[in-house]
Amino acid sequence: MSEKKEQQKTFKPYVSPTENPKELTPAAIIIGILLAVIFGAANAYLGLRVGMTVSASIPAAVISMAVMRVILKRDSVLESNMVQTIGSAGESLAAGVIFTMPVLFLWSAEGLVDTPDLVSISVIALCGGLLGVLFMIPLRNALIVREHGVLPYPEGTACAEVLLAAEKGGEGAKSVFAGMGISAVFKFLVDGLKMVSGVITIPIAALKTEFSIETYPALIGVGYICGKDISSYMFAGGIIGWFVLIPAIVLFGSETVLYPGTTTIAEMYAEGGASAIWSSYIRYIGSGMVAAGGIISLIKSLPLIATTFRDTLKGMKGSKADSGKRTERDLDMRLVLAGVAAIILLVWMLPQVPVALPGALLIAVFGFFFGAVASRIVGLVGSSNSPVSGMTIATLLFATFILKTSGDVGMHGMIGAITIGSIICIVAAISGDTSQDLKTGFLLGATPRRQQIGEIIGCVASAIAIGGVLVLLNSAWGFGTRELAAPQATLMKMIVEGVMNGNLPWSLIFIGIFIAVAIEILGIPVLPVAIGLYLPLELSSTIMIGGLIRWITDKRAKNDGKANEAGGGILFSSGMIAGEGIVGILLAILAVTGIADALDLSSVLNLGMIGGVILLVIMSAGVFMAALKQKN
Repeated sequence: MSEKKEQQKTFKPYVSPTENPKELTPAAIIIGILLAVIFGAANAYLGLRVGMTVSASIPAAVISMAVMRVILKRDSVLESNMVQTIGSAGESLAAGVIFTMPVLFLWSAEGLVDTPDLVSISVIALCGGLLGVLFMIPLRNALIVREHGVLPYPEGTACAEVLLAAEKGGEGAKSVFAGMGISAVFKFLVDGLKMVSGVITIPIAALKTEFSIETYPALIGVGYICGKDISSYMFAGGIIGWFVLIPAIVLFGSETVLYPGTTTIAEMYAEGGASAIWSSYIRYIGSGMVAAGGIISLIKSLPLIATTFRDTLKGMKGSKADSGKRTERDLDMRLVLAGVAAIILLVWMLPQVPVALPGALLIAVFGFFFGAVASRIVGLVGSSNSPVSGMTIATLLFATFILKTSGDVGMHGMIGAITIGSIICIVAAISGDTSQDLKTGFLLGATPRRQQIGEIIGCVASAIAIGGVLVLLNSAWGFGTRELAAPQATLMKMIVEGVMNGNLPWSLIFIGIFIAVAIEILGIPVLPVAIGLYLPLELSSTIMIGGLIRWITDKRAKNDGKANEAGGGILFSSGMIAGEGIVGILLAILAVTGIADALDLSSVLNLGMIGGVILLVIMSAGVFMAALKQKN
């Protein structure tokens, strides 16, 4: 305890509190908004494809440093930090939105509700985003200042290191932009010109299954960023699904008609192959695993949740809304409370948010609680390991049960439950991102009040953009399709419908739950294995390639004593993810406008699976060389 207090006492930020350099400038706001929209759209596309999002904080920091210092010749590190603060908000808000909001589009495709419009999506996203920022403001003193030296906030600390390494900003930005360029070209070849097969599939008749792998650059980038362990857990889940469960179902149940299927398993396999078995049965087992994994991670976090809430309430008593030091000035607490009250009233009153007063109050209580929990958990283990999905699942279960018990049943009750879950999910994601950004600012000597305004600006810009992105992607391909599986949203839909209507194949769900329990007993992280089982094998196979490249390059660097956690491989991979996401949005626009068909060259020149193999080799070599270059 005394050591912690000594660290707090002796800590001095990079920029002195007595200085007042440029920070929240028009240039920082404009560039930050552009990054928020770009990374938000790219992460939304990625999350809807593979059910995962990645942190944009470090690439946003690198790009902001390159643009502000190299191009605009501005030398204020706090101005660059503001660009990163605004830019990273887009990625976090997108993560919260795509886990839940596509459910409304899925119901619309079934003819159960009207198609959500851009305004409704943006209003719901904005309510969640603003609440996430406002709930974090009274927690800053308790979590960032008082817990300095205790909560490491890994992404926030890494961003501070990147921003301080000004002389490396341009080199790092080259890695990001190189990854974006290569990824954009390859994505356009595969899905734009359709000259190369997007999936390589090898049937395995002896096992009644198939091995498949996708040729998309973002997946290799995801694998490299996640690392060997997470990638291998996901691949293991895919192996269980496609090389254990599917062969077993086909072998033992060939003449059986098993709900939710309507024909015999043999007929289903003969018509649609292993993919038909996965769609009818494996994804339900996987959904049980994912739900169980999310709840297990939440249960394991309960001691931390209790400690967080206790410490937060204690810390808030000593918080100061404004002090003499620039580095201790938060937004006025009266403004914060008024903002929260106004948003809760809007949630209740606005027709675009179909939530009654009890639902609005649930949002206020769960929002602050899970916002505080997410803010502390990301301080300990980072944003990637925060159990946001578990919090959302718990919220959906509780909200659906309460609404059903109170008589709000049918589609109206389910829409209300999804809306409540959406806002809570966004609150948790944004609170975690805000706390990481405030940690970066604390280390650099930023003004908290200005950063909090920057977070609000980023949330507003991202909320407006994300509504258009979802409407566009749904118009182009539709959610729940091969192009956009929307796995997390599909799971949330199944949970709400299961509680409200009781129409889930519970036997399959419970098989997944008990597989998850067995994996937890073995001491293996459940969620990545569950996601690997829940998603098609072709996704986790490609992600595994990226994980193996990360393992090889890290091992070589460690042997040479040159390991670099923020190396060129991560930046190059982040660029690959952003590049594919941007082209994905572009292709969606072309599909909606009818131009996409004119670009299809598959009938003229089609390299097929051979071309896919070539692209995989080139992309893998690119990540490998980028990683080695930065670490040497």
